[in-house]
Amino acid sequence: MFQAGSISKPLTAMAALRLVEQRKLSLDVDVNKQLTSWKLPADPVAAGKPVTLRELLTHTAGITAHGFPGYASTELVPTLVQVLNGEKPANTPPIRSESAPGAGWKYSGGGYIIMQQTLIDLTKEPFPKLLHDTVLAPIGMTHSTYEQPLPKEFQDFAATPYRGDGKPVEGGAHTYPETLVSG
Repeated sequence: MFQAGSISKPLTAMAALRLVEQRKLSLDVDVNKQLTSWKLPADPVAAGKPVTLRELLTHTAGITAHGFPGYASTELVPTLVQVLNGEKPANTPPIRSESAPGAGWKYSGGGYIIMQQTLIDLTKEPFPKLLHDTVLAPIGMTHSTYEQPLPKEFQDFAATPYRGDGKPVEGGAHTYPETLVSG
């Protein structure tokens, strides 16, 4: 097992599209209408256009935050809402609009974090359970999980993460409240 990072995004997209298929979620509705625990603040740069799930999925929502550094085992881990707001102990700035939705393509881990919170708010399920039930279990991925830190029963099977200089990451794999970017 290894921490998959951003290659987990397509599985999250599968979960979102499964909910669209079940008519529980819409691709073209303002995500703020589907979010309950957090709202994307209005910003003049968005030119009054709402952000939709379709735009979040395609990196065309004009949202900040390319990626996330995660949290070492010795650090406090923020909630997802704290990450969205850039509130301590989050180690990244708030996730906000940086251009009008639909104006262009720009990779946005932050947009996927908004989608993660939308899925959590909609289903009232913890994200790891939601991904297990909608994607991992149905396609037979029995040795995969979105749980963090990694559950004890998987730890003996997990690869040690290494830095570019060949040294192991101190404290092991980081924990990410932005679960979908780390899977």
